[in-house]
Amino acid sequence: MIFAAGLGTRLRPLTDRMPKALVPVGRKPLLQHVIEKLARAGFTRIVVNVHHFAEQIIDFLSEHQNFGLDISVSDEREMLLETGGGIKKAIPLFDPERPVLIHNVDILSNIDLAATYQAAADSDALLVVSQRETSRYLLFTPERNLVGWTNIQTGEVRGPIAAQPTRPQLQEQDNTMRFAFSGIHVISPTLLERMSNYPERFPIIDFYLQECATARIKALPLDNLRLLDVGKLNTLHEAQKFLADINNQSGL
Repeated sequence: MIFAAGLGTRLRPLTDRMPKALVPVGRKPLLQHVIEKLARAGFTRIVVNVHHFAEQIIDFLSEHQNFGLDISVSDEREMLLETGGGIKKAIPLFDPERPVLIHNVDILSNIDLAATYQAAADSDALLVVSQRETSRYLLFTPERNLVGWTNIQTGEVRGPIAAQPTRPQLQEQDNTMRFAFSGIHVISPTLLERMSNYPERFPIIDFYLQECATARIKALPLDNLRLLDVGKLNTLHEAQKFLADINNQSGL
């Protein structure tokens, strides 16, 4: 599933007239880059959610004959459902017996998506993470099980770890691992079933933090990860060179 419903407010004024998914990098829009990366990894069935300028995305897919793939649209034009709600609404479009790989439309990376999908076999959800600098981190045990989330600027801590008698100060003695989330994750059909108890609209990270006490929600740290979040105008200028670099490394 490709998350393509966002408002793209950080990319204004471009997104005042087009969806973030169709903002070009080089000669192709972001959505096409992600679709082609998924296709190269062997994925043939894709769901794309839409909200902001939804008709433009639907027309784009139609004009390109869905790139020869089985692409379904999850329509959120009535209400933007956030990441968790967007997945919940799209569940009827998924294969009920197979895990779903989720990919933000504004993420460019050198991630091996086929290997990531295969690595998720022993977990209820597998989150691609790295040690890049950010203000918000996911917290994991040494066994790479999710136990919390923190904002290091505000000191806020959420998830099961926040209920411990001594709140973690994120030092080495706290025995937690701190990683940045990539926006790429794999979720199992078993965990998707738990979404039936959630409201129509909710963030996926809130869902993971609520369920991680009883589900195997694991980290997949990638030391050699190269990732660019093309969510701001300044990163958009870097994106073409970034994409050329990772494609050259991959022999594309």
